[in-house]
Amino acid sequence: MDLLNTLVDKGLRRELPTREEALAVLATSDDDLLDVVAAAGKVRRHWFGRRVKLNYLVNLKSGLCPEDCSYCSQRLGSTAGILKYTWLKPDEASRAAAAGLAGGAKRVCLVASGRGPTDRDVDRVSETIKAIKDQNESVEVCACLGLLSDGQAERLREAGADAYNHNLNTSEETYADITTTHTYADRVDTVRKAHAAGLSACSGLIAGMGESDEDLVDVVYSLRELDPDSVPVNFLIPVEGTPLAKEWNLTPQRCLRILAMVRFVCPDVEVRIAGGREVHLRSMQPLALNLANSIFLGDYLTTEGQAGQADLEMIADAGFEVEGAGEVTLPEHRASAGCASHEAAGGGVCGSHEGGGGGVCGSHEGGGGGVCGSVPAAQPNEARTDLVAVRRRGAGTDLAPNA
Repeated sequence: MDLLNTLVDKGLRRELPTREEALAVLATSDDDLLDVVAAAGKVRRHWFGRRVKLNYLVNLKSGLCPEDCSYCSQRLGSTAGILKYTWLKPDEASRAAAAGLAGGAKRVCLVASGRGPTDRDVDRVSETIKAIKDQNESVEVCACLGLLSDGQAERLREAGADAYNHNLNTSEETYADITTTHTYADRVDTVRKAHAAGLSACSGLIAGMGESDEDLVDVVYSLRELDPDSVPVNFLIPVEGTPLAKEWNLTPQRCLRILAMVRFVCPDVEVRIAGGREVHLRSMQPLALNLANSIFLGDYLTTEGQAGQADLEMIADAGFEVEGAGEVTLPEHRASAGCASHEAAGGGVCGSHEGGGGGVCGSHEGGGGGVCGSVPAAQPNEARTDLVAVRRRGAGTDLAPNA
């Protein structure tokens, strides 16, 4: 297919596809799906080999958020039966992180619900970062605390944070449809603050909220312009008690096309399969490793994920390997910019939480060379509420975590 050959060539050169080409990937038929995966897989392997980076979430403060993000089980007005607790103590968070590190995670993501941190909250998180790094000096720590005020990103960097997550989630045009208590511009500003402070910026999206193909392409192009080092792709987890609980719009095939489109537009960044992979990709998860080079291990913020051991077996069975602590994730041209990881960061500044309903860092966090012209829209998933389980273990409980 001429389109795919063009996209592979552009991906190997880090050249931006046209919007028409990106839309065309989303419009490909199921008959062409394996060709799409194989093409995007060439780009993934060129920049990242067969390595899979493991990340582990620690929910420092759960629930009771004043923001009204429609996808989030921790939102204002949510009736979801999730765990609710205030800040974990540094030693509690460190113990939770240790479970993920023992399971093979290289990065720990510290997440807290809320609009954004107070200066006292930054102090708390700084103490937690120190506690974690005292136990494991080589671990990468990413903070996901919501909207940042001036100077807070710099304080987190000084405390030892390596990265900061704040997702754009959806297109600027439709952002107000999912959240009214802050703006798309607020989110962009926080990502830029992280960049300017020398933190590795992490920013992604949530698919499955009823958005159009154009919305998906818009947000991914916006992310390309912001130039984060990692792009988490969340698939909405429709949690009962949230406004989007009835949104079951994804099929495994559509999820794979979305991941392929993200890889073509962002060829040399860490593309992470985040919240909702178990719910929407299901048995197709191993195929998605050909597109993304990073996943979350174990559970998410408020929902359960696949068993940690099953994650490791899936990676091995699919012919991939877990990225080691001594390996630099990003290609050399990005790592040398100072935003790849703590071991590669020289203090420089880069150039230019994960959402999903119960999932990852969020607020608290066509044409183009020849696809089929008219492709029937993918049929939405049958609701799989049996695959959505509220987290009752790990951080905030007395039970062992899943890692």
